Amino acid sequence: MVHLPFASQTCDGAGMKIATWNINSVRRRTGNLTDWLKRTQPDVLLLQEIKCQDDQFPRLEIEAAGYCCTVVGQKSWNGVAMVSRTAPEVVHRALPGDDSDVQSRYVEARFQTSAGALNVASIYLPNGNPVGTEKFPYKLGFMQRLHQRAQALLESEELVVLGGDYNVCPTDVDVYDPPAWADDALCRPESRQALRGILNLGYTDAYRALYPTTKAYSFWDYQAGAWNRNNGLRIDHLLLSPQAADKLKACTIDKAERGRPEPSDHVPVWVELDAEVVAAA
Repeated sequence: MVHLPFASQTCDGAGMKIATWNINSVRRRTGNLTDWLKRTQPDVLLLQEIKCQDDQFPRLEIEAAGYCCTVVGQKSWNGVAMVSRTAPEVVHRALPGDDSDVQSRYVEARFQTSAGALNVASIYLPNGNPVGTEKFPYKLGFMQRLHQRAQALLESEELVVLGGDYNVCPTDVDVYDPPAWADDALCRPESRQALRGILNLGYTDAYRALYPTTKAYSFWDYQAGAWNRNNGLRIDHLLLSPQAADKLKACTIDKAERGRPEPSDHVPVWVELDAEVVAAA
């Protein structure tokens, strides 16, 4: 159970801060990334859509900001990473369950904290569009494998944070124009049902736990003046195991980042947990 009276809307400098951000090309936005790291000082940042191979990742700039880098890259497309204050134990560099899947969409690592072991994954879930092509079954298959991995992680009874770009709007509250998006893969009943299935295992959508009815978005398309019109979607999520949800203090969508020069079309989303990273596992 999330202790809502303990939750606050802003970070008070204590606790552990874990963020997720679809950076939409890390080389193009290295300056945005290092500025954000220096400004917000997260303990762990999960990145998606880095769009580069491992050796092209801007390690020097990020290490200069005081962070370690765990990278699962891919040429031109996809790619995930984990940027952290301490070097973690890397558990998986791909989502288990399909050895034929060569797309770089998942990295999982383990940290040691004052509240026990912490398992964290950076997830770039497939978009799934167009629905009538093989891309939609691939999305649903990925979500089924994620369900299986999420269930296995729960069995550890440890802190778990599954963060990333899920490419799913959980409900119509998370969409600026629900009728227009009803047949999109991000809002299709099958996608929403698959995400609910993961939540029903016992995970908590951190943002919705604190703000059950607030209309808030984490993505605004570059086209059609979406940002200026606030035509957004909430598709970037941090899902918490019961042990992590009990430590939840705050969850914030950093909307201001979308208004900075050369922004990603996504903004960071972060949680603060009542724990501290103490060492690598």
